[in-house]
This record gives sequence, structure tokens and C-alpha cells, in this order.
Amino acid sequence: LKEAFNQTHRYQKHSYDSSYGLFQYIQLFVISNGVNTKYYANNKNASFKFTSFWTDKDNNKITELKEFTQEFLERCHISKIIAKHIVLAVDKTMMALRPYQYYAVEAIVDRVKNSTKGGYIWHTTGSGKTLTSFKASQIITELPEIYKVVFCVDRNDLDTQTIKEFNNFKDGSVDNTDNTSQLVKQFTDPDSKLIVTTIQKLNNAISNPRHLLKMDDHRDEKIVFIFDECHRSQFGETHKRIVDYFGNKQMFGFTGTPIFKDNASGNIGFKKTTSDLFGECLHKYVITDAINDENVLKFSVEYVGRYKHKNSANEKDIEVEAIDTKELMESPKRLEKIVEYILANHDRKTHARDFNAIFAVSSVDVLCKYYEIFKKQQEGREHKLKVATIFSYSANEDDKAAEMLANDTDLQLSLGSLDKHSRDRLESYIADYNKMFGCNYTTKDSRSFYNYYRDIAQKVKDREIDILLVVNMFLTGFDSKTLNTLYVDKNLRYHGLLQAYSRTNRILNETKSQGNIVSFRNLKKYTDEAVALFSNKDAEETIFMHPYEVYLNHFNEAVEEMQKLTPTPPDVDNLYGEDQQLDFVKQFREVIRLRNILSSFADFNFADTSLSEQVFEDFKSKYLDIYRKVQSDHQKEKVSILEDVDFELELIRRDNINVDYIIRLLAKLITADEAQADALKKNIFGIISSEVTLMSKRELIEKFINSHIPQITDADEVEGKFEEFWSDEKAAAFEKMCNEEGIMTEKLQGLIDDYLYSGRKPRGDDLIGTLEAQPSVLKRQSIVERIGKKLNSFIETFIENV
Repeated sequence: LKEAFNQTHRYQKHSYDSSYGLFQYIQLFVISNGVNTKYYANNKNASFKFTSFWTDKDNNKITELKEFTQEFLERCHISKIIAKHIVLAVDKTMMALRPYQYYAVEAIVDRVKNSTKGGYIWHTTGSGKTLTSFKASQIITELPEIYKVVFCVDRNDLDTQTIKEFNNFKDGSVDNTDNTSQLVKQFTDPDSKLIVTTIQKLNNAISNPRHLLKMDDHRDEKIVFIFDECHRSQFGETHKRIVDYFGNKQMFGFTGTPIFKDNASGNIGFKKTTSDLFGECLHKYVITDAINDENVLKFSVEYVGRYKHKNSANEKDIEVEAIDTKELMESPKRLEKIVEYILANHDRKTHARDFNAIFAVSSVDVLCKYYEIFKKQQEGREHKLKVATIFSYSANEDDKAAEMLANDTDLQLSLGSLDKHSRDRLESYIADYNKMFGCNYTTKDSRSFYNYYRDIAQKVKDREIDILLVVNMFLTGFDSKTLNTLYVDKNLRYHGLLQAYSRTNRILNETKSQGNIVSFRNLKKYTDEAVALFSNKDAEETIFMHPYEVYLNHFNEAVEEMQKLTPTPPDVDNLYGEDQQLDFVKQFREVIRLRNILSSFADFNFADTSLSEQVFEDFKSKYLDIYRKVQSDHQKEKVSILEDVDFELELIRRDNINVDYIIRLLAKLITADEAQADALKKNIFGIISSEVTLMSKRELIEKFINSHIPQITDADEVEGKFEEFWSDEKAAAFEKMCNEEGIMTEKLQGLIDDYLYSGRKPRGDDLIGTLEAQPSVLKRQSIVERIGKKLNSFIETFIENV
């Protein structure tokens, strides 16, 4: 199916989507091999991960083409999908609802049309509830009997985040409510049918006497309330006020972790369940469903730590026995060992910092100790981890509600309950942050502190922070696809545990194969309880990654299978025809997928495998040779069965290997003796042959080594000579391309400058605009493709990863 997807993507890119081609009028694609059938929206930016199987309401897949046709392509159903359940975003890209989103929207709309009751949607964290709630809200606002749809979130950063996401789906669909007065104004404005606000502002609007005069005029209008994250603790009293105030309301909630009797806490309002507050569950899509559908990732949970009691000769393994002695858990020696472990293993867990991590700890006091230990242990370290922190109150580790849920006073960014000592320490940590990033935040101004909070959130998403130290903040409601690791040194239970774990399991790319949970406490029992409550007791196999040894065996089995076809790397050159090459590509692709998973385990060592690291690199070089051949054959307009194969190059890309890295190695050649120089050259040639980011630069680097390095006597001159050489080659290649294609140089340079600024590569009309003579309509498409390939090659060679 992936090849079929790539085929439609290729048609879209090179043929039918050009100018005003046929593909621009298509909303949905369906791909099938008879037994597996999927659908997806016409979105040229989408990947295969955006394709979906259709299911019934209980999430049972409908995969066979005949059954899919009867269900999904039935005239009334497909008409409803196309007319009602495709979202056209502001940037003109289309998104089709997945089946569980469709059923949830239909359930809410049906309830609004035909009942006065409410209900809640149980969709696991990370399954796209913003899109679901937007589509439901959009359809409901079109019903003439509805006065307002009010979407409620329970903290300011989610307010901003949700508004941004809603407005991405439809520009201006949401009016931001900066204050309660603005919210009241929106309630009285008949043209503002959709409101996104916080629970705090809504609560203020219906309880503050100065707002009630205006609000009272509309309290009996038909209003639909949709609550985000409806497992949160504030829903007790606030929910009751809303129910008592509005006379003609319907209440709907979205949650990934509902409150049941088992996980209800005395701290949560009236100790009521989600059903007590909202009514029955209208649709359910639990974490096992999402993992099976590959909409979120599995978790890899490792329990780290082995301690001795002073009066006991017995080692207490954290994997087996709970250790809850406060003195032991907060001892400086233990905290230092944990930081040592993190510093030693963080790059492995995050794939050389391609991703980042949150470190959740038990209290503000312990957080401060950890922060100081990180600073001390990183003194003199060359490539320091960027550690940041934020907190706003002293969490009590023994507070059972805190174990289950980030307490909402934490999320209001209130500094009032911090003692002076804690506040002074936070101020000093913010000063470190200001120095690191050139900012000027402070705790002395509430607006500045709130902006600090927002800035931290954005920098985590942008991978500018390596580890974020927290007590409870950011453990629920915070979405960042770049986050792949959670370090835990605190007690977590039920929805608090699953919410915290779920910060790590957003799908991003092939390299991010799982969410890593590194627990320095024995949370095994609590983890099992959470899984049983929010999916079922037999779900461990689905939710959690296997132990290291299992993937090691899978890796060795994949190597054995590959070596039946190609026992050694040179045998790849002797493969007969593209069918055998395709078999090798698929087999080695499985090997690199498994290596990617293995590399995130602290225990991983290539010596454990049946393949040496050097032989793996040699096979990788042959794999990339086939990729390069497919690319060059495609440029010659030769059709290849390998053309639609996804080589998944992100699995073997290393961001720290680039031209600067090669220059540093080249400088070593100048002072090396003959034997060292030969070994260095072999190493350099091996790297540029096997490294994805250097593939397009290989010939030029080899040319520099052979023609320029022998003339250089001072290692310090290498960088300057290389830059001079690179600049000359770049200018020559640019001039050659312009001369061959009749391109106006200043216009092409303008397109390249635009790419450097925006990251958007030029489109067909842009390229045609650079030509000295306009081509005929019949020749236009082939010329656009040819120039586009040459320009892409130029950008990859001379601009990217330089």
C-alpha cells in the first residue's frame, strides 16, 4: 500500500496536479490491494501516516475492498464524508477525519439535534481531538436553533494553542477572549457563534455581579458547551455553577483518561466521575486502538536503580521492590547518580538530541537539588545539555491527587503560594535561562512570568531545550512531537501516569519509534493499574515495547534473512535485476528499523549483534548506492519498480555529520603521517559514501581531497581553502545550469534567496518565470520537471547541510 500511496504522490507531484490538472479537483484517494484498503485526503504535504483504514463504530477495521466499497463508498455515506467531514485548512490543505473522529462528531451532532442530554468522548491522548472538536463545533454552529458553541479549556496556554489550531482550520473562526469582559461581549454578539475560552473566565463571567447584567439576557439561549480535558480537577465546582446558571445548555466533554470510581479523588470537587458530570460515553477510542492504528507510539519503559539499606546486605532492585523512604529517595548521592545516568544516556535516548525530554520530579525542593546537580556535573563539559525549569508551587509528594493528576493550581501559574526561598531560587534559574537564550523574564511581574512559561513551551517544541525539569507542569495537555523521553522520579498513578507518559508518544517520523519512559522509581504496579483502567488488563503487549533482548533477536533474525540474499556487502553489486534489488532494499530497511529501536536502549552494543558495526556501515553504503541509482535513473525519465519504494533515509541520517565535520577531519590529514593519512582518507571516504546528508556532495569532497589537500601545508588553512573551492564550484554549477536552460541568473538567485528565507522550494510557475523565452504549452511540463530536478540537486549539494 505504501508503494501505491507513493505512486499517487508522484502523479500528483509530477503530472496531474500541475497548473490546473485533474488532481486539484479530487478530495479523497482510495488505495487497495484487494485485502487492505485505505483512504486519505488530497494533501500533497501528507505522508503515508495520514492514510486510514475505515472501521465500524467499535473500531473494527473494514479492510477488504468489497466490504469497504459497500460501507465507505455507499452513495449517502461518501456524500456526507465529502460534504461534511473534510476540513479545508487555511493553507488550502485538506484533512479527512479518521473513522473514530467521524463517529464522535456524528454522535455529538445527533445528540444536539435529537436530545437535551450531554455526554463525553473518550479519545486517547494524542489522537487528534482538536480536529474532532472543531468539526463538531463547526457543524453545530450551522444549526439554526443553536445560539452559541462554547469550547472550554482550563488554562491560558491551551487557550492560545487551541485558538491557533482552530484558526488553522478556518481563519478567524475563533475570537480570542483575552479577558472576561471580552468573553461577555462575545456572548452578546449574535455574529460570534463559536467561542474558545478558559474555564476560569467562564466561571468569572457567571459569578461576578458586574458581568451578570449582560449575561442574564442570554442564560436561557440554546448553548452547547464542549469541555477539553474533562478529567481535570476544576470541573467539580465550576461545572456545578455552569449547570445551575444556564437554563438551556448541553454539556459535552473530551478526555483521554476519564475519571472512574477507581481513580476519583477526594480532591476532585465532589468526588464524581466523568459520567456523573457529563452523562454517558458517546464514543470510545482507547490507547490500544490508537497504537494498533499507528496513530500514537508504544512506550518503552525502563526501570533504573539499585539501592542498599544501610542495615541490610540485601540489594533492593527498583524493578522488584518499591522504595519509598523519603530520606533515601532524596539523598544527594542518589540524585547525583541519577543525573550521571541521564548525562551518560540522554544522547542515546534522544537520537543525538534529535528529540528532547521532560524530567518529572517529586517536589520543588527536589527539583532545585536536581537543577544544581545538573549545573555542577556539566561544568567544563563541551556539549552541555540545555536544562530549563519552571514551577509555581510546592507539590506534596504524598498528595494522592498529585500522583494522579497535575494539580490545577499549578497550571494557573500562581506564584502566591511559593515561599520566598523557592521564589528566589526560581528567579535565579530564570536568570540562567535569560543568559542562555538572550531573554529578560522574571518572577517579579506576573505577565513576564506567563511569557516565560509560553517561551519555554515553544522552545521545547523547537528542540532548543534538551531537558525540561518539572514537578507537575507540562505533564498533561502539552503536545510536542519532538519530545520522545520522560525521566520520572516521582509517584504517578492512574490518569496522571498515563497523561504524563503520553507526552512522549506523538508520531513524528520513522526515527521516533517509541516514547521512552525512564523511571527511577518502581512504578510497575501503578503502570499496570493504569493500563487495566484505561484499556484492559491484557493490553501490555500492545502498549509497551518488548525488552531489549527481544529486539536483539529480531535484529539478528532480520540480518540472517538479508544474508541469505546478500551474505556480504560486495554481493549487493551482483544482484540480478531490480526485483532482487527491491528484495535487498526491503530486507535492509527492516534491519535499520530494528537498529533504530535497539539504539535507544541503554544496554545496546553492536557487539551483541550478529553483524559488526563496520559491516553494517558497508551494507548501508550499498543501500544508498541503490537509492542514488534510482534518483539518477528517474532524472533520465526511466521508470523503475524501485521508484515508489520509501527508503526511509531519516533512519540513517545523522545531523552531527555534515560538511563542517568533514573539514575537521580534512585538517587532520595535513599533520598525519602516511599510514595515518591513508586510514583517515579511508574513514572520510567511508563517511561520505554512507552518510545521507553528504551523498550529493561526495564527488566535490573527493575532488577537493585529491586536487587541493596535497597543496596545503598548514592545517589552519584547510577551512578557508575549502570555502574558496566550494564557492568557485557553486558559482560554476549555477552558471552552467542557467546557460543550459536559458535562465535569467538574477531571477533564479531571487528564488534561491526566497527558499533560504522561507524554506519553500520554487513551484512550476516560479521556474517558468525565470526563463528568457517562454516555452510552448506542450513543452512546459517537461521543462518545469527538468529545471526543478536540477535546482533541487543544486540546493541539496551546495546549500543544505553545509
